[in-house]
Amino acid sequence: MPEFGPVDTIRAAAAGGFDAVGLWIEPADWTAPLFREVRAALADTGLPLLDVEVIWLKPDSAMDDHRRTIDIGAELGAANVLCVSSDPDPGATATRLADLCRHAEGSRMRVALEFGIFTEVKDLPAALAILDRVGHPQRALLLDPIHVDRSGTPFEALAAVDRALLPYAQICDAPAHRPDPADFDAVIVDAIDLREQCGDGALPLDIFHRALPAGIPLSVELRSKALRDSYPDADARARVVAEATRRWLKAAG
Repeated sequence: MPEFGPVDTIRAAAAGGFDAVGLWIEPADWTAPLFREVRAALADTGLPLLDVEVIWLKPDSAMDDHRRTIDIGAELGAANVLCVSSDPDPGATATRLADLCRHAEGSRMRVALEFGIFTEVKDLPAALAILDRVGHPQRALLLDPIHVDRSGTPFEALAAVDRALLPYAQICDAPAHRPDPADFDAVIVDAIDLREQCGDGALPLDIFHRALPAGIPLSVELRSKALRDSYPDADARARVVAEATRRWLKAAG
């Protein structure tokens, strides 16, 4: 729900029957009144905050802003913070992730690195190598099936990932057609406009789901122009997405 703010997102998650919610954080926007509104919405709905996003690491990253995102998430009780990296130096990415993990100490937050061809951490081996260098117990890996597929990572390889690195995962479906990795615009359109409801696309979601630790939370990462156009109302969109996802989960067993 990229066009909605955090309070509307929380209330839509509740209206849709979700068990938890995730929030997009722009640190500069988080004033004291917004904090109060968000805390009240979380309390009113009783929804846990599964994650906050996104910390986007870059060579010129303002680490204070990234630490602020963690502070906001920790104050709201978030379980995870999502990170991606556009830094071509894997050592620098590891150093910054380790810094963020240390900053998160004392909270329950895991610092989850997501790989994808739209970043400089392109695939599963690259992400695992960075996390090995980080070595902090609060580091984590975030798997998203569209990024697994588009990166050429075999879905069967996911079952070998250390279970301790997987506190949650994202889920969605997507068309079979893969964008050219060299065409950044096409990659972004694929990720933010063309995702599909679980079961409507071509991804091997059954293999993906079986590879995950049993019972971990699933975050529905379903940016879709078709859904935005068809369901401009946040609550209605949330209901449609929740119902479709639960149907697929029930069928998948």
